[in-house]
Amino acid sequence: MDSSEFPMRINKHMAHSGIASRRESDALIAKGKILVNGKKAIMGQQVLESDKVEIVGATKTKQYLAYYKGRGIITHSPAETEIDICTRLKKDYGITDVAPVGRLDKDSEGLIILSNDGRITGPLLDPEATHEKEYSVTVDKNISKTFLKLMELGVDIEGYHTKPARLIESPKNPKRFNIIITEGKKHQVRRMCAALGYQVDTLKRVRIMNIELGSLKPNQYRKLSGDELKTFLKELSVK
Repeated sequence: MDSSEFPMRINKHMAHSGIASRRESDALIAKGKILVNGKKAIMGQQVLESDKVEIVGATKTKQYLAYYKGRGIITHSPAETEIDICTRLKKDYGITDVAPVGRLDKDSEGLIILSNDGRITGPLLDPEATHEKEYSVTVDKNISKTFLKLMELGVDIEGYHTKPARLIESPKNPKRFNIIITEGKKHQVRRMCAALGYQVDTLKRVRIMNIELGSLKPNQYRKLSGDELKTFLKELSVK
């Protein structure tokens, strides 16, 4: 952190230092759990680089899960007849303290990251970041060389030209390919295909950055740990 940025609001300092997200910091300050040089912090307080900022008392253990969202399951805010990820996790596994980071539409399936660490939300979903996301896609007809080339160069979707992508053909199925993108516009892959006259039959996210779906089946999860988690957090600049 550049010393010229000080004095700095305490929640910004805590977020930059990897202690907690700004929102988490404000909540902890409100509860009197943040000390600056041994004294309780005040909301909006300015701190210096030399100040000692610390959390008192127990804090929640941070969790990170890779989860396979099945087709038909809602990521957030389900309607009355719909089922969302958090409801499934609570019912099937008794897990209640994590939430999806980002979205995956109802008709799509595959990998989504779940966590209770608010620090990763901003960096992971930052539209200016270039974090890779990989999808396995099947379309309604055989893909052509022109389709592959245009998808890789970027496609105009309602006035927006998508960033360059990387495509990998399937050696066994002429209607299937993997696509690696570094952005996440709403329904982006489906809209890119539609713009070129193809309709998506199935869409599965198989990777987010260095986190792979692997052998997970729908509604299964695994905990992220070790080098996999260290690399993930490092690429997000989260300490």
